[in-house]
Amino acid sequence: MNAKDVVVRYVQAVADGDLETIKDSFAEDATWTYPGDLPLTGTWKGRDAIVDDFLGAATGNLFKPGTAPEVALVNVIAEGDQVLAEWTAKGITRSGKIYDNRCAGIYVVRDGKIVSVREYADTQHVERTLFG
Repeated sequence: MNAKDVVVRYVQAVADGDLETIKDSFAEDATWTYPGDLPLTGTWKGRDAIVDDFLGAATGNLFKPGTAPEVALVNVIAEGDQVLAEWTAKGITRSGKIYDNRCAGIYVVRDGKIVSVREYADTQHVERTLFG
């Protein structure tokens, strides 16, 4: 599987809520960096921290209970081990606000696993809808 296929498979797993494939997509020592000055800003180190503490906590704590944001891949560009993916994320927050954001991530893939992600999003929208 090439780098683009790994990222497409991962994003589809997120959209499907396929936790096993999500976990399998990351190298054990992977990192994920989220920008800005928000409660979820930072760099997560290790597959478990990414999946449980960042992705799982964001979905479980920020969105309406029993729901997850709808994720749809918009564009993917790959060269070598680097992949740029653009996606939309839509959902209802715990406070009932509509979350509708367009995000991008720069993924680095080695040996069929994601080793790093740098995500970019409209952090003002994130702050207003998820934390405001």
